[in-house]
Amino acid sequence: MDLASLPHSPGVYIMRSAKGEIIYIGKARDLAKRVSQYFQHYKSGTGDWKLPGLIALLRRIDFIVCASERDALVLEEKLIKEHQPFFNRMMKDGKSYPYVRLSLNEDFPRLSVTREKEKDGAKYFGPYPNVSQLKGLLRYLWQSKIIPLRPCRWNFSVENPLPPKKVNACIYYHTRQCPAPCVGKISASGYREIAEQADLFLSGRHGLLKEKFTALMGEASSKLEYERAGKYRDFLSALDHMKERVKIARFPLEKLESSLEKSRAAVRLAEILGLKRPPVHIEAFDNSHLFGAQAVGSMVCFTGGEKNHPHYRRFRIKSKLPEQGGDDILMMEEIVSRRIAALARTGEPLPDLILIDGGPAQLAAALRAANGYHAHVPVIALAKREEEIFVPGKTESIRLEKSDPALRLLMQIRDEVHRFGVTYHRLLRNRKLLKNEEK
Repeated sequence: MDLASLPHSPGVYIMRSAKGEIIYIGKARDLAKRVSQYFQHYKSGTGDWKLPGLIALLRRIDFIVCASERDALVLEEKLIKEHQPFFNRMMKDGKSYPYVRLSLNEDFPRLSVTREKEKDGAKYFGPYPNVSQLKGLLRYLWQSKIIPLRPCRWNFSVENPLPPKKVNACIYYHTRQCPAPCVGKISASGYREIAEQADLFLSGRHGLLKEKFTALMGEASSKLEYERAGKYRDFLSALDHMKERVKIARFPLEKLESSLEKSRAAVRLAEILGLKRPPVHIEAFDNSHLFGAQAVGSMVCFTGGEKNHPHYRRFRIKSKLPEQGGDDILMMEEIVSRRIAALARTGEPLPDLILIDGGPAQLAAALRAANGYHAHVPVIALAKREEEIFVPGKTESIRLEKSDPALRLLMQIRDEVHRFGVTYHRLLRNRKLLKNEEK
């Protein structure tokens, strides 16, 4: 079991026994670090009760890369409830991630943190991975009177007011920390407006609040009040945590198996190419032209084995090409160079792997482009005819069985970049033909 093959990405890890049975499921912000901790704690004897038995039975670890920690926790909870692994005792006993509950079903709503989402007329927000951050932010929103909903647990309504004896015993009432709807210091409609503001805030519409926290943090820093500035920094962090969108709400079994296959393909690819980590982020390049006319380049991006459409790029070739026929080598060097230059300008990370549609000549062109920017990124090429993989520094190509998951992944990405490039080339060619007809 090679722990070095795990990526430094958010995701879910699935631990299996020798028979392939799922014995534990967990989520991580960084898969490589989290899984490594199990073995570090086991060796040092600092782990919890389940660690010795878990390590003794463990024979294989599958993983699924997710877009964020929030995606990972939602998927983790779903898989645990579905498969009920033996070592996930806490989750099997009903432990889940916290939600914020806004009791809009009451005349005088209140906010609370709960781990149970019920159909009771209240509104639920979440789930949230970090309960301490969540409680800290809600406490501040109440103390600063941004969302001053009543903190008490008394049940009362317009028709059934709170008895005077309970009001007199309320510390929040006497310290004026509560708007006190129980004694009519605020009308039911006025209090409902506060609850509706809380609804908007928890729904993610809190840009103005973020601006306020940022301004207060800057003001505190300028006055050298670093402790107060640190609190506002934590509030901003909590806001970002709360607005993180859940992209995985439902995860069908067929999609789970597909994700596992792609993860295994990435691990297999890393083994074949001698990479330190599985290539989670892969970018592929191709070019297209018709005897040098309407020459274009294309780039597609795959993340975790899935198409990442927002990162697709198209290039109109700027290099001077021969009048008769194109120059595939020159075009490849140009588009790879332009892509790496763009990443350098924006500060975005380089991909884990660059895939070139072509053979040794195209591979050499891409390497010149990468070396020109001192970009340390693995580059390989995949030739269509025999599906040969060309790797820098190796005279012999790598030939894999068509059923090999690593080759299937490369072919899928190569075919997608070819399709994307041909579509763009046809678009430009048709535009030119249309202009000629109009003349």
